[in-house]
Amino acid sequence: MTEQPFVIVGAGLAGAKAAEALRDQGFTGRVMLIGDEEDRPYERPPLSKDYLGGRAERDSAFVHDAGWYAEHEVDLRLGTAVVEVDPDRRKVVLADDTTVPYARLLLATGSSPRPLRVPGADADGVHYLRRLGDSDRIKAAIAAAERMVVVGGGWIGLEVTAAAREAGVEVTVVESAELPLIGPLGPELARVFADLHTEHGVTLRTNAQVERFTVDGSGVSGAVLADGTQLPADAVVVGIGAAPNLQLAAAAGLRVRSGVVTDSSLRSSNPDIMAAGDIAEADHPVLGPGIRVEHWANALNQPAVAAATMLGRDAVYDELPYFFTDQYDLGMEFHGLVTPGGYNRVVYRGDVAGREFIAFWLLDGRVVAGMNVNVWDVGEPIKALIRSGQAVDEVELIHPDVALEHVLEA
Repeated sequence: MTEQPFVIVGAGLAGAKAAEALRDQGFTGRVMLIGDEEDRPYERPPLSKDYLGGRAERDSAFVHDAGWYAEHEVDLRLGTAVVEVDPDRRKVVLADDTTVPYARLLLATGSSPRPLRVPGADADGVHYLRRLGDSDRIKAAIAAAERMVVVGGGWIGLEVTAAAREAGVEVTVVESAELPLIGPLGPELARVFADLHTEHGVTLRTNAQVERFTVDGSGVSGAVLADGTQLPADAVVVGIGAAPNLQLAAAAGLRVRSGVVTDSSLRSSNPDIMAAGDIAEADHPVLGPGIRVEHWANALNQPAVAAATMLGRDAVYDELPYFFTDQYDLGMEFHGLVTPGGYNRVVYRGDVAGREFIAFWLLDGRVVAGMNVNVWDVGEPIKALIRSGQAVDEVELIHPDVALEHVLEA
């Protein structure tokens, strides 16, 4: 048995799955899971999807039953902040100055919402969505509001918007770009989501900036845009992106760029420290070096590789980025990675106007990403097309009578 514990900093999905993976992979030593939240580890997608929309109970978000941690001898420390990592002495320091030694350390510290720094942003009724309590408060705000302003047309903003509209709330989305989701999807598919929301009664204000929030008493009463437009609101949700929590890693001297730089085994520049989830900027055997995405699938799947690396075993994280969304009657899955300049053509199989199709992003004839909208059970062949790195016949790719599995054989 290892004398010092394996310590995991960050008690979210990635941290909880890492503890689970260590036990599943036969580690019998001490495991300590430390997080600054009071709730036991939970998944974040329900916070803007099923739980927020009233389609699931609150308990459905939790990764494990309450008794799982004791049953598997995982020392779960909730409401406990780690304020320092000392790699020379191989210990972490807690907020109360307690020190905890480690044999191996996994950083899974996640991200924090980017704040909107304008007058009135600290008023009651201005919400951010990251934690379970945030979802509780936004859910209550949706139930009480007649009008809502959502600042930011990313995935969080649009999922909150859909939940609010389905509850009968009037919603205006303020987006600084030309279209919502233009960053992760490009203009071709961003238009699909813009049209979806306008068809459901959402007012989109694009190429727009919030200058300030108006306040009635201590509570928000609306937003004023840079062009002077006033938007009355009973509640505001700000979703303008997230920043990875890199402070501990940077102060510990780990190599940091957009995230904690790791190899494909999720090992940082210090061989005793791994990183997983939102903060990991990992080399990828298919996509190349320095890949960091803030998707649920990374937090779910990377910990098994990180655990194996902690145990001194050979492991490589080669899963393709994946995310999903459900908005109104549109369900979608996305595989791969779209970056500016990373594709030169988008082609479609199916009925785009009827929102039942597959979109493929191509770079020099190769599939680099695929998104299936209201079409199911096609994830594996989409991933195979991306992994192949081969140029495809576009006619075969978009033809509905050619099975995706056969496109590479054409």
